[in-house]
Amino acid sequence: MRRRKMAIVLCASLLIGGATCHAEGNHRFGVGANYWTAVKNIDVHDIDEDGMSWLATYQYASGSPLSLEANLEVFKEGFAGSPKNVYAPQAFVLVGCNLYAGAGIGIYYSDDEFADKPFYAVKVGLDLKLLPSLYLDINANYRFNKWKNISELADEIDSDTIILGAALRLAF
Repeated sequence: MRRRKMAIVLCASLLIGGATCHAEGNHRFGVGANYWTAVKNIDVHDIDEDGMSWLATYQYASGSPLSLEANLEVFKEGFAGSPKNVYAPQAFVLVGCNLYAGAGIGIYYSDDEFADKPFYAVKVGLDLKLLPSLYLDINANYRFNKWKNISELADEIDSDTIILGAALRLAF
């Protein structure tokens, strides 16, 4: 019973803390890692259904509940059957402070060309202040995408992607 009360107090503190945004450190730069998995089962040899990706991230936090985020995500070879690394620049508009949600757009780049169409994503997360200038972002994303033009193997694959991620950002 006592643990349950402590969990409720902790959750309420996080949500109440989300009502006031962090005013200092408008510009945040960092790095992160994501675990991704395709929503549909992919029965094509040489195409990974799940894996890790890495990202460099920038966030503009204005002190209000509205913030902007830009990421460059890097997938290792094998993502969507690509023989090379795949890069995915992306941008998000986020609403909230400690607890946030948002929408974004991005595009895949591999083998010296961009994909024909961009992907769209929705994102929810928890942005925790660890130290005066250090933030931990834990998030979940749902990406609406087609893997066409990432590799010839993936031209017929149409699967959305679920992503769980974390990033550390340093505020300036």
